[in-house]
Amino acid sequence: MAKTILEFTSSPRKNGNSTLLAHAIADGARASGCRVETVDLAALTIRPCTACDKCHAADDRFCIIRDDMQKLYAKVVAADGLIYASPVYWFTVSAQLKLFMDRCYALGGPGGYALRGKRMAVALTYGDADPFRSGAVNALRTFQDAFAYVEAVFVGSVYATGLAPGDVLKKKALLKEAFMLGKALAG
Repeated sequence: MAKTILEFTSSPRKNGNSTLLAHAIADGARASGCRVETVDLAALTIRPCTACDKCHAADDRFCIIRDDMQKLYAKVVAADGLIYASPVYWFTVSAQLKLFMDRCYALGGPGGYALRGKRMAVALTYGDADPFRSGAVNALRTFQDAFAYVEAVFVGSVYATGLAPGDVLKKKALLKEAFMLGKALAG
């Protein structure tokens, strides 16, 4: 059976640069026989975590907040791998992606984290030419730390300057790198 990869895009732009880069990763995964489903987090209503901790109670499976996140929990649990895509806003990931990541807290609990062992890839774009000055390094560190904590497998990342819509499409070497990352994500 084909592996399932979830591609989480979070740019408010319909075809933002981080989304285009994530699609190149997804293309590599598809070329390796994976099924890929794209989830546009910017189009969903996901409320912030309220720190009630009921998601970790023995009688509740996931978060008690009833919003679009409810549609995603079972998909994340069933997936073999995840692609996270974000523009870098104010020195880290977009608010849309951060809300999703915070609500994944509900995937932990007495039985361990549902993300354990899942393969992860990241696509980031930012406006400044310097990944340090732009905050991309902060975003990458967020992923590295989170993936290590939940014992997920961080396969890799692709990132680049991409301010104007479609900028990344001009970077053929970057798109090839993203495609190869998708093949590696497929395992």
